[in-house]
Amino acid sequence: MKAEVHADNHGHRDFYASPLGLVAARLLRERLQRLWPDLTGQEILGLGHAAPYLRLWREGAARILSASLPETDQVAWPPGSASLSTRVEDSLLPFPDLSFDRVLLVHALEGAENDRRMLREVWRVLKDDGKLLIVAPNRRGVWAHRDSTPFGQGRPYSPGQISRLLERNLFAAERRDTALFTPPFQTRLLLRGTGLWEGAGRMLAPRFAGVVIVEARKRIYGVMPARGVAVRRGRRVLVPDSMWAAREEAMHREEAPRL
Repeated sequence: MKAEVHADNHGHRDFYASPLGLVAARLLRERLQRLWPDLTGQEILGLGHAAPYLRLWREGAARILSASLPETDQVAWPPGSASLSTRVEDSLLPFPDLSFDRVLLVHALEGAENDRRMLREVWRVLKDDGKLLIVAPNRRGVWAHRDSTPFGQGRPYSPGQISRLLERNLFAAERRDTALFTPPFQTRLLLRGTGLWEGAGRMLAPRFAGVVIVEARKRIYGVMPARGVAVRRGRRVLVPDSMWAAREEAMHREEAPRL
C-alpha cells in the first residue's frame, strides 16, 4: 500500500519552531511520557521526525538515534552534541537485527511509500522483547484535513486501522491513546486554552483527536511458525509459506528413490 506523498512535506522544522508546533510538541510529549515514563538503559530509535520528542528519555537511555525519512526534514540530534542522526529509507533500515529496545514512529507511517515494508523493517531491528510506539494523524480529526501542518500530509489512520496493520505485520497492539484536541490554528486565544480543549475533547469527543497513539509489542511466538523466518545476507527476513512449501516439495522430489 502506497501513501500519497505531497511535494510540500518538508516543513517539519518550521512547524515545530512555530507557536502551534511548540504547543503540539508539548501536548504530545505529555502523552508519550505517560506511556513510556522511564526508559533507563534502553536503546531507542526515533523514526520519521521524532527529534522533538526524543529528549523525554535523553538522560537515562543507553543510546538514542534519530533517523529521518526522505519525506521529513533532517535535524541534528541531540542538539549541541555529536550527531546521532541520519537519513534512511523506510523499507531498508541500515541497522543490524535486534538493535533497539524501543522504536518511536512520528511523521513516519502516514508518509511511508509502503507501510507494511516499513513495519517489517521495524520488526527486524527491534529486540525480541521490544516495543513500538506509533503517532499518526487521526482520519476523523481536524488536523488530518489541514495540510498547513505535518499532520495534514500523507495518509491518516483510524485506531482500528493501525491495530489491524500491526497485527498483519507481527505486532500486537497493547495500548491506545489520543492527543491534539486543540484546533490547529495559530490564534493566541486558542493556544492559551489548550488545557481546556484537551480535557473537554478527551471527555466529550475522544474519536476526534488530532492524532492517535498506539503502543505495540513485537510478536515472536504463536503468530508465524519458525520456518517463516530465514536469514539472507546476515538479516532475518520473513518468507511466505508458499515459498517454503515449494522448496520442501522440490527437496522431497530430489530425495525420492529413483526407479
